[in-house]
Amino acid sequence: MQTPVSFSCLVRQVLVLALYLSVLFSLYLVPLGMYSPCIKEAGTLGPAPTLIGHRGAPMLAPENTLMSFEKAVEAGGEGLETDVTISYDGVPFLMHDFTLRRTTNVAKVFPNRTHLDASMFTWAELQQLNAGSWFLLRDPFGTASSLSEVDRSQAQNQSVPSLAQFLEVAAASGKLVLFDLRRPPYGHPYRRSYINTTLQVIQAHINSSKVLWLPSEDRELVHGLDPELQQTSGVKASIQELAEDHITRLNLHYSTMSQQQICKYQSVNISTNLYVISQPWLYTLAWCAGAQSVTTNSIHILSSINKPLFLMTPGEYTLMWILTDFVSAFLIFAIFTFHWWRERGLPFVSGSRQTHENGPYSKFRT
Repeated sequence: MQTPVSFSCLVRQVLVLALYLSVLFSLYLVPLGMYSPCIKEAGTLGPAPTLIGHRGAPMLAPENTLMSFEKAVEAGGEGLETDVTISYDGVPFLMHDFTLRRTTNVAKVFPNRTHLDASMFTWAELQQLNAGSWFLLRDPFGTASSLSEVDRSQAQNQSVPSLAQFLEVAAASGKLVLFDLRRPPYGHPYRRSYINTTLQVIQAHINSSKVLWLPSEDRELVHGLDPELQQTSGVKASIQELAEDHITRLNLHYSTMSQQQICKYQSVNISTNLYVISQPWLYTLAWCAGAQSVTTNSIHILSSINKPLFLMTPGEYTLMWILTDFVSAFLIFAIFTFHWWRERGLPFVSGSRQTHENGPYSKFRT
């Protein structure tokens, strides 16, 4: 009666061992299929991507305020990114959201207009709003407590800046500017002329060659009016289509681009900006992939990185995994050997069961 049971146990143990070894072998082969742009031949790493402050330096100051852009300049950024809309009386100003609720005290100043589109306010009305106190109250990045008293006081008193004020900061520091331009809603006096209005402000306050023009509306017309603008696309397309639109730079989310695509566009002098990259490890990947610039919330952190966090040649990578596999295989073999040796030193299992069955409590068994 013991033989079938022992045989079935043996079969089960063999199957479990086979499954275990199959999984283990698969794990050993996994590194062969892994890819990272930071596994590169020596000498092939390009320059570090330049940094474009996303709405300035939003970890150090309220986003889209003059203080935020000044902090980005101080931190060493090469460019400044923002969002532009047009006031009801034709003044381009900086605002990311459709409404003013999140980044101003509009609920206190104009309590009956909190849901109104930001472009439906006049410039005089916009200037009545505080655009900084929310940053200290909500602390969106958990960094407000690290600000000095001087910075906290300055942040508390920020206002909504105009595009002209923003461009003056960029021009004085020689920085690139990148902005998205939102068309005003129906019924707005500048719905048809918002592009021309914006171009007039640009040409009056900064060299057009410093502007990465992102809006796709009427791109051909814009290029004709100001060919010095760096036409920038937020959509991937064929090289031929990009050339027809005079595109010199792509502005894309980092998850949509690969090293091969970046190199392909770079080969025809189309550079790539990736957004929004704020973690050092992600910045390292963008660097290894060949991105020319990145938009970031943490410009003060990334500006201090002078080499990738991890970088190795294919040979070093292969050697690392071979050594890791050998060490792990040795440890597994040693554990199994020790377990086998220990089990061999214990009393025979069936004999142990026999002792219990014949013990003093056996009469209570059925």
